[in-house]
Amino acid sequence: MILVFGDSLSAGYGLRAEQAWPPLLETRINQNGGNVRVVNASVSGETTAGGLTRLPATLAEHKPTLVLLELGANDGLRGLPLDKAQQNLASMIKLIQATGARVHLIGMQIPPNLGPDYVKQFAGMYTTLATQYHTSLTPFLLAPVITRPELFQNDQLHPVAVAEPMVMEQIFKDIQPLLKPAATKSASNKKRAA
Repeated sequence: MILVFGDSLSAGYGLRAEQAWPPLLETRINQNGGNVRVVNASVSGETTAGGLTRLPATLAEHKPTLVLLELGANDGLRGLPLDKAQQNLASMIKLIQATGARVHLIGMQIPPNLGPDYVKQFAGMYTTLATQYHTSLTPFLLAPVITRPELFQNDQLHPVAVAEPMVMEQIFKDIQPLLKPAATKSASNKKRAA
């Protein structure tokens, strides 16, 4: 089971639930011969501090084998201290890995109005964490759509429905190497059961 643990960009803010990229990802994986459930536990407005508070119960409830962790954008938009955001993300990664699940980290970028140093530090935070904790990484969730204003809602922050499949395809491509071992494991378990 794949757990998507993020903020409004994964929750599908302003869209119907089924239009967001996580449910589209489930369909995409299973079209490819998989048999995977994707649970979207994303909450609009979530910060890394809120996510860290919520994560243990969510892991206990769903017992995922892979977690797509997409948090930090709200910390950045509020100008919160990035060392604390990085510490919160690190704690979440360690909590997930302690359960035996794998982590795929999904990064964000923030608008330049917070100053070049903050923007650079924010983007680098995800690469640093992925390297430190040996996780896979999508450096920027909105990379496929960011240069096209028409693919965003009026707030110019959240994608419209037609943009979500593009976002999903990027994530699908990035997590494919993580899906193969899970499929193999599932097949070998079936053989053992037989």
